[in-house]
Amino acid sequence: MDRRQQKTRDAIFRAFSSLLETKRYGNITVQEIIDEANIGRSTFYAHFDTKDELLKAMCTNLFSHVFSDELISEKTHDFSGTNNGLEARLSHILHHLKDSEKDMVGILSCESGELFMKYFKEYLSEMFSRYLSEIKVNAPADFILYHLSGSFAETVKWWIDHKMKCTPEETARYYMEVSCIAGITGTDE
Repeated sequence: MDRRQQKTRDAIFRAFSSLLETKRYGNITVQEIIDEANIGRSTFYAHFDTKDELLKAMCTNLFSHVFSDELISEKTHDFSGTNNGLEARLSHILHHLKDSEKDMVGILSCESGELFMKYFKEYLSEMFSRYLSEIKVNAPADFILYHLSGSFAETVKWWIDHKMKCTPEETARYYMEVSCIAGITGTDE
């Protein structure tokens, strides 16, 4: 993607985020996104077929970094020196959600929250699968993944509902303890 295309895509993301702050997802039209982004209809459709596809792309854009294999030093947090264990990864995810708080509240406070959570759980399930060998529970792997990703998604909703008063590290630690997986340190292959 060239710079011009990326600039247009970023303008669409910003417009969509801005609209989500004031309107319900279901009430936002493609025309409103186009007007807010100051682009033409054909330009929007050259990037996205539907508003749902735009939401998915926005989530993928966020998740591609949040769930990356390598944790790096960033403006609000630094996990680059850790062993990249599960608790560090969960804290990293929470830091990014906090950094994107404005977008997250808009996305999760309306019906788009269900779509966001669906995509989020898919990424979580893939991440948790890396730690399955360390989880000593007598249950099918798909049940464990379903439980861990669903309960962490609900933890995120709880955290956002409580205005993110707990730090990302505290919230990750609470989750690990309540899920009875606090001993998992993990080493990524």
